[in-house]
Amino acid sequence: MPMTHDELAALIPHAGTMCLLDGVLSWDRSRIRCIARSHRAADNPLRHAGRLAALCGVEYASQAMAVHGGLTADGGRPAAGYLASLRDLSCQVARLDDIAEDLVIDAENLTGEGSRVIYAFSITAGDRELLSGRAAVVIDAGVTDLGAA
Repeated sequence: MPMTHDELAALIPHAGTMCLLDGVLSWDRSRIRCIARSHRAADNPLRHAGRLAALCGVEYASQAMAVHGGLTADGGRPAAGYLASLRDLSCQVARLDDIAEDLVIDAENLTGEGSRVIYAFSITAGDRELLSGRAAVVIDAGVTDLGAA
């Protein structure tokens, strides 16, 4: 079932404008699809000199992965995760703030047990892929809240 911004915000350790996703379009045990409009917002906290670099899409994907972790953990807030590495990162654009369409963020859990997971992710707008790659995340079961970081 689709989820709203407020519902998904309860599943990630980010608050306020740092919660970049606007909703969950679909998910299952291995995949999630989210939507975001915040890339167009003038107050996006990731903007630098008025621009939002395409590499900031990694944070959008990371938040989708965190939401997926919460949903697959029966709706509880997941433990904090740390991005350990990125592989096969491909940026097809330089910026996200000039993309008129909503961003669609897809993430698929490729493998993972316990404290390590690997996701493949992509960000598209319309029929155009903007960013893709794979991310290894280490879960710290001792930390559950990053505040507004």
